[in-house]
Amino acid sequence: MAKPNKKLPTRTVDIYCANCKTQLYKYHKGGKGSLVKCFKERIAVDYTKATGICPQCEQTFARDTLVRGTPALKMIGGKVYMK
Repeated sequence: MAKPNKKLPTRTVDIYCANCKTQLYKYHKGGKGSLVKCFKERIAVDYTKATGICPQCEQTFARDTLVRGTPALKMIGGKVYMK
């Protein structure tokens, strides 16, 4: 399978915890679909201390995985939302 584009999308979205409304990431998102995964190379600003765990409520919101051979975070449904 093809790797994700090296050129980052211009649009950035803010990703928040659905439980405590804490900002988790500022992410370069391509397309208009829902947030299923976050490629680590596209994360612009990381507000978390540990990967996939909210710094405020300590709830797990994502799992570490490889997608198309690239490190990514696979989001757990309903744990995060984006603006």
